[in-house]
Amino acid sequence: QVQLVESGGGLVQAGGSLRLSCAASGSIFRIPVMGWYRQAPGKQRELVAAIISDGTTNYRDSVKGRFTISRDNAKNTLYLQMNSLKPEDTAVYYCKISGSWGQGTQVTVSS
Repeated sequence: QVQLVESGGGLVQAGGSLRLSCAASGSIFRIPVMGWYRQAPGKQRELVAAIISDGTTNYRDSVKGRFTISRDNAKNTLYLQMNSLKPEDTAVYYCKISGSWGQGTQVTVSS
């Protein structure tokens, strides 16, 4: 089972940016779908963005135009670039690759 290590979360003011990284212990080259999820306090975990092997991406409506998911197969790393952050983006963010979850990284956006 692939091991995942996330980084890049933190505290940022509204309108700011963060980039999350998810480093995998093995090759992600052949993994068909990878994604980022988030879970806010008292809410269910929700899919934020997904990327498939041909580069196609999908986003939940609330982040379209602000977040970008990407993958670097050479570095075995999944990224989530988050721009124009809003307080409602505050949550713990998790990556998911091949059935494995990252440990989660806290993103807090202050107003």
